[in-house]
Order: sequence, then structure tokens, then C-alpha cells
Amino acid sequence: MLDVFLLGTGGMMPLPNRWLASLLLRHNGRLILIDCGEGTQIPLKMAGWGFKTLDAILFTHYHADHIAGLPGLLLTIGNSGREEPLTLMGPPGLLKIVDGITIISPELPYELRLIELSNIDCSETCICNIDIKSTPVDHTLPCLSYCIELKRQGKFDVAFAKKLNIPINYWNILQKGMTIKFEDKTISPEMVLGERRKGLKICYCTDTRPTEDLVEFIKDSDLFICEGMYANENNWVKAVQKKHMMFAEAGLLAKRGKVKELWLTHYSPSLTKPEEHIEAVRAIFANTIVGKDLLTKTIKYTD
Repeated sequence: MLDVFLLGTGGMMPLPNRWLASLLLRHNGRLILIDCGEGTQIPLKMAGWGFKTLDAILFTHYHADHIAGLPGLLLTIGNSGREEPLTLMGPPGLLKIVDGITIISPELPYELRLIELSNIDCSETCICNIDIKSTPVDHTLPCLSYCIELKRQGKFDVAFAKKLNIPINYWNILQKGMTIKFEDKTISPEMVLGERRKGLKICYCTDTRPTEDLVEFIKDSDLFICEGMYANENNWVKAVQKKHMMFAEAGLLAKRGKVKELWLTHYSPSLTKPEEHIEAVRAIFANTIVGKDLLTKTIKYTD
């Protein structure tokens, strides 16, 4: 299963009742954070999941409302007692950004591992058995959307393992995906595992115009978290100029991508009551949720 915690839902600047857009994910006790704007530490602290087990921070892009909270967070993670390396990932420019930001957090008790992802093609990596995919999107500077996947292998075929006379003490090894040698025979996991089962998929997308590539990228997601910078149709020209998304456009993406659930986030500071516009989105995609700070959900396997 995968725990999802929407830390904040604001765009551009934090408000008294709305932190900047950021997402926290937890799987088997390990944490991944997406974006870290000014003040992100506060809802992160309110989540109560700790700082020490944060293994990766993913950045969509390098506007201040998505990265300005990083130096303070790095220091807090250091004070939590972490000594393991911490991975930072983002579009091109990450090395320069981190080099500048860490001037005010120069001595950390752990290593920073920086991974610059392509802003031209899709990228894929794996952290703590979580597959992380990124795809370029259409914003005013290099920007990525992320897909977090927990892939799931097939069920262990006990009857077939017994037919092959594989001792029980080898079963767990095969279930973990490792090959064994037994009685001069090589037994691979594929020989005793059924077809791969449906895993979990969560997609996160902010600061972009809708694109055709996003439709395929988010396809069949269990949860799609997408920016809704503007709700009123009068803001459409502004959305196009500043390369942001309207509520209705997020709903149409969710519908075309056949996702299970849509959470709206990254609201304009001028959008004080996003819930007043939700029915228009639900007319396009029924299972739409007005994202709110500290909204949480546990997503479980379907079988």
C-alpha cells in the first residue's frame, strides 16, 4: 500500500490557511517528497511521519514556490540524525540550484545525491523499490510531471514449486525475485510466479498547460493530483500566457487518462474558495476532489 499526504495546495505564495503545493508519499516506512516551497517543513512536521526516513525529494521545476524551502529542510533532516545519502531529483539545472542553496546549509551529516532528469524525454529510476517516472511538460521554464508506481509481481505458485521439489526454505528467495540453484538446476522467479498483478500508480502534475503526452503518462492512475491554478473561465487567457491549467482542463485530462480519482491543487492566491467551482469539474470528471492542505489517503492493492 501507499500513503499519500497532500501537504499544501497553494501556488505562488503561502497564505495563512494554505501552504505551498507539496506532496508526501510513504511506502514501508520510507518517504518521498515532491516539491519543497517556502514553509513546507511546517505541514511536513504536522504530518507526523518524521524527517529521518525521507529518501528522495523530487522537484517539478525551480520557481521559488517549489524549491525555496529546501535549505531549511536539509538542515532539519540533518538534525534528525540521518546519515544515509539523500537523493534530489529534478530537471536540468539542479546542480547549479543546489550548489547555490546549500551555501546557507553547507555542513550536512549526509551525502546529497543529485540526479538531473531529461527535459526532452521521459526518464525512469527506482528508489526504495518505488519506480519513479518523469515526463517534460509545458511551462515557462523546464518542468516535469512525476509518476510513482509500485509494481507487483505475480502470486507464488505453491503447487508448481512442490512439483519441482523446491525446498520451502528457497521459496522466500524466489518470491523476492532472486534466482536459485538447486540440484544442479537453475530456478528463476518467473518459473514459480504467476502473471504480474496490478500495482499502484499515482501521478503528480503542476505548472503546465495540458499536453497530449500527459494523457498517456497518467493513464489508469489510481490517483491523479493536478494543478487547478484558475477556475473561472475569465482567467483562461492568463492561464495560457503563464502556462498554467484551468479546473476544467484538469478534469478533461483525468477523463481522457481514465484515472480513478482526481485531486485538484496549486491554486492561485486569488482563488480563495475553490470548492465553489467544483461541480463544473465534476460534470467533466465525476470523481474530482477539492484538494485541501493535509488531505491524506491510503491507497491499497485491489486484490
